[in-house]
Amino acid sequence: MENESMKLVELVVKAADDKRAEDIIAMDVSKISILADCFIVMHGNSEKQVKAISEEIIDQAEKAGMDVRRVEGRESSKWLLIDLGEVIVHVFHYSERSFYNLEKLWSDAPLVDITNMV
Repeated sequence: MENESMKLVELVVKAADDKRAEDIIAMDVSKISILADCFIVMHGNSEKQVKAISEEIIDQAEKAGMDVRRVEGRESSKWLLIDLGEVIVHVFHYSERSFYNLEKLWSDAPLVDITNMV
């Protein structure tokens, strides 16, 4: 994965961690998808928390001069998708995450080590 993508991953992970996002994982999809270099998946335990996590990620990305291309799911706060170009962020409500199970869907993608980012 490119260095620019890794900087963006770190920004997203730190912003999510600041709002107490749970079970944050980053998957390197650069070799199996043309959509992005990395998918980051996490969840919050309430709609309010999902919204707060998403807003913090968007705010930090904009402050860093990153292009927030699109945000989907704001109305329901059950699953928000934030398109940052090379990095796609999925912020789930706890109950929705297990239903969609993106980790299994993209299980061919190696995990990115984010332990030093939180």
